[in-house]
Amino acid sequence: MTDKQLGAQERAEILLEALPYIRRFYNKTIVVKYGGHAMVDEELKKLFAMDIVMMKYIGLNPVVVHGGGPQIGAVLKKLGKESQFIQGMRVTDEETMSIVEMVLVGSVNKEIVGLINRNGGKAVGLSGKDGSLTRAEKYYLNEDKQKDIPTEIIDVGLVGKVKEINAGLIQSLVRDGFIPVIAPTGMGDNGETYNINADIVAGEVAAALKAEKLVLLTDVEGVWDKDKRLINTMDNRRALQMIDDGTIAGGMFPKVKCCLKALRGGVGKAHIIDGRKKHAMLLEVFTDQGVGTEIVL
Repeated sequence: MTDKQLGAQERAEILLEALPYIRRFYNKTIVVKYGGHAMVDEELKKLFAMDIVMMKYIGLNPVVVHGGGPQIGAVLKKLGKESQFIQGMRVTDEETMSIVEMVLVGSVNKEIVGLINRNGGKAVGLSGKDGSLTRAEKYYLNEDKQKDIPTEIIDVGLVGKVKEINAGLIQSLVRDGFIPVIAPTGMGDNGETYNINADIVAGEVAAALKAEKLVLLTDVEGVWDKDKRLINTMDNRRALQMIDDGTIAGGMFPKVKCCLKALRGGVGKAHIIDGRKKHAMLLEVFTDQGVGTEIVL
């Protein structure tokens, strides 16, 4: 058998490996949180768009929720406004919120929509205000104090938490063949705009849609154990234990918490994967081994 024939046979075997997963997830909703290095590397951006389009063409219903922290920071820096963070949350006054909305909704969202459409998809961009998609309320941080000292409530400005997701709007777009691309902003009861963590929005969207999967693209290979080894699969009990003993901490803590909340809300499985790897989504969803950490109840 020639090298060309061997190569063709290997590609056929890859397709056959994917077949049971394509059958299992046909017409199922997959919510993808798009962020990290995959949003800034030009090649990875194009490959992400192609992967989303492929998922749609083979019968899945991808819904994208994107971040944009580095892009926001870059614009604020150009305007001479310093970014301030408390417990990982961007302090967001009214001026900062207008810039956040401009970057997330007016720039980042439209770029992603354009990439997907140029690669054969039919994407539509949404903010939290569109069709009252994301109803939100003000979010306060709690600063833990010593014993017998009351917890301090920290106001970080126009940072919000999700009250309600208009699942019907997303479902209507999906039924019409569109790929929704959602910016992580929300609308308050008085029409004010809130900046919301994209992982949290993705988890809430996945729960509202009762999605088959929630996939978070990150800049690490997945969740590590104490010995820095990748955990392929973990359940709710192990995740909570690792949070309690401090193994899951820092930037991974809110991601795992978001996954657990989504699972309790009716999502089938959650995945934390390395978005720096080419076609990471396809490898996680359509292969036997996967490439990141799978979280189940």
